[in-house]
Amino acid sequence: MTTTTTPARDRTTAGSPTGAAAVARRLTALGRAELILLVRNRTAIVVALLLPVTMIFAMRSSLEQIDLGGTGLTVAGATLTGGIGMVLVQVVYMNLVSAYVARREELVLKRLRTGEISDREILVGTALPSVALALAQCVLLVVAGAIAFDLSAPHRPDLLLAGLLLGFVLMSGLAAATTVITRTVQTSQLTTLPLFFVSMFGSGLFIPLAIFPDKLAAVLELLPMTGVMTLIRHGWLGGVESGDLFTAGVTALAWTAFGVFAVRRWFRWDPRLT
Repeated sequence: MTTTTTPARDRTTAGSPTGAAAVARRLTALGRAELILLVRNRTAIVVALLLPVTMIFAMRSSLEQIDLGGTGLTVAGATLTGGIGMVLVQVVYMNLVSAYVARREELVLKRLRTGEISDREILVGTALPSVALALAQCVLLVVAGAIAFDLSAPHRPDLLLAGLLLGFVLMSGLAAATTVITRTVQTSQLTTLPLFFVSMFGSGLFIPLAIFPDKLAAVLELLPMTGVMTLIRHGWLGGVESGDLFTAGVTALAWTAFGVFAVRRWFRWDPRLT
């Protein structure tokens, strides 16, 4: 037996409040409920809190063996900016895929759609705890860089913030899109691996693209997380040319638009039976 995919759509129940205060109230309630579920899920908490830190220390050891001369980066700078990228991938993307799939299979999403809350609010509200947790970790990394690793304050805070915001939206959108091919919470550990490995080794999270051959680097610049990482790295450390920033911004926006389109077109609200 198969189920029909119901595209995500904007809808508002007749007579339901639609003002900003009402939307904020609904998002707060849903976000609070999701936060409670996240705290109760020990596996998700370990992945969200401990795994990024473990990966950062592991990659720092590896970076010490790489010649970063000519990249304009220090080991500490590459490690901590890469740590921000790792937080975006693991805390937002990987955690949200599991959350969306779990709520779908438990019929939570289907029940929520019968109320006054809109589809967009359901998706955003579910993502709020993961995004808030990721933001807190990113702030801690920036503070740790200044205190413990003698890095300067962000060179362009506006670009750093823009990179983070794009990263949150992009990873949330791709997480919702990944649920289309994810049947259970257990299989989400497999369906999220391609983006995880591609981002880790090809998007400049820890290995600067400058050390790759030019032709290969040009291809890697088109990966989903590369544009976000370029904005984050320049926003914190500087040293990126304006042309690279423009390419990074366009790439990040294009992937974000694709993620939003994929969610609106293919996101499943009903449990998968096949």
